[in-house]
Amino acid sequence: MMRDMDSPRAQFDRTLLVILGVIVALVIVALAFIFSRGEPATLDESTPESVVQRYSAAVISGDEDAAERYLVPTLADDCVRIQPGSVNSMRVTLVDTVERDDSADVRVLIVTTLGSGMLGPDEYQEEGSFDLVRDGSEWRIETVPWPLAICDPTAVNR
Repeated sequence: MMRDMDSPRAQFDRTLLVILGVIVALVIVALAFIFSRGEPATLDESTPESVVQRYSAAVISGDEDAAERYLVPTLADDCVRIQPGSVNSMRVTLVDTVERDDSADVRVLIVTTLGSGMLGPDEYQEEGSFDLVRDGSEWRIETVPWPLAICDPTAVNR
């Protein structure tokens, strides 16, 4: 006995296949978007935000020597290195910047992911502030939020 393609069951089967196809296509598009985002765009080197971005990236990647180059010379010269906290699971996002002639404050949101829970990632966030000063034509960091600090603020290297 041959099945009639115009029967309600055949129409239901085709509708179900179309819906499943649309769902699969949406999942593929979402995954492609997530995995193709890559790194954030690098900011213009002459801005305080760029100095904070480069310093934070250096700390997160474990390159303290590169990070130290963004500090004011007195802080870099007296730096007693400390190991930053859990930075490999950290994201730093720009909140806002207040720029003056010779100084700037760059506020950031620091999000640290601790693992994965039943309802999603276990993470905490805190706001931090970088204080920068102009050193000739460049911006240098004078103070750093503690989760991204590479120098002990209480010690002096002599």
